[in-house]
Amino acid sequence: MARLPRFYLPGQPLHVIQRGNNRDPIFAADADYHFYLRCLQEAAETHSLTVHAYVLMTNHVHLLVAPKTEVSLSKTLQSIGRRYVQYFNYSYQRTGTLWEGRYKSTLIDSERYLLTCMRYIEMNPVRADMVAHPSEYPWSSYRANAQGRADAVIAPHELFQRLGRTDDERQSAYRQLFRAQVSTADVDAIRDATNKGWALGDSHFSAKVQALTERRAMPLPRGRPKRDVAK
Repeated sequence: MARLPRFYLPGQPLHVIQRGNNRDPIFAADADYHFYLRCLQEAAETHSLTVHAYVLMTNHVHLLVAPKTEVSLSKTLQSIGRRYVQYFNYSYQRTGTLWEGRYKSTLIDSERYLLTCMRYIEMNPVRADMVAHPSEYPWSSYRANAQGRADAVIAPHELFQRLGRTDDERQSAYRQLFRAQVSTADVDAIRDATNKGWALGDSHFSAKVQALTERRAMPLPRGRPKRDVAK
């Protein structure tokens, strides 16, 4: 089956996952995380990709990004791939690929899912039982978004800006969102859409994306179409 083309709408956020080959570790020391973030910052600036949230897990990466051009995301990840894989292989005397094939991504309905997707991303270390609270994990955007820590990678989305009139108000409102868990239904919806490459939103959003991109944005109905029965 032919692969569906990547989604692209100018400025529309995408949730992206890139995994290590065979789920092997892609980070082994603090220096690795630091270098990856430097690669991400520089490549995103070069290729006009805005980053709203991220988490670097031991064997995979989640990003919430908004591309300004059709190649913003692919060029950014290609740049990171060249620099980071060369660095990692040299550091650990290894050869060969580091990533598990193509990255996975989904176009998201900002109004419905942007803040939910940010929470989903930054809660990954908690769901993995690595920390008790996202503030304890150093390799995510939580400290920037929720606590105001300087992070050159992150640029706030318009919907995040609407959380308050000042930085303190916005950060406080964002922290309040983490008092509740991301619902199981939302976790499943984010995972399913990202892994299968569908748009993340309701049927109206998916139909709009499909019309704008001329690319199927939701799965086909299951089963064979019903035949008309002559009366």
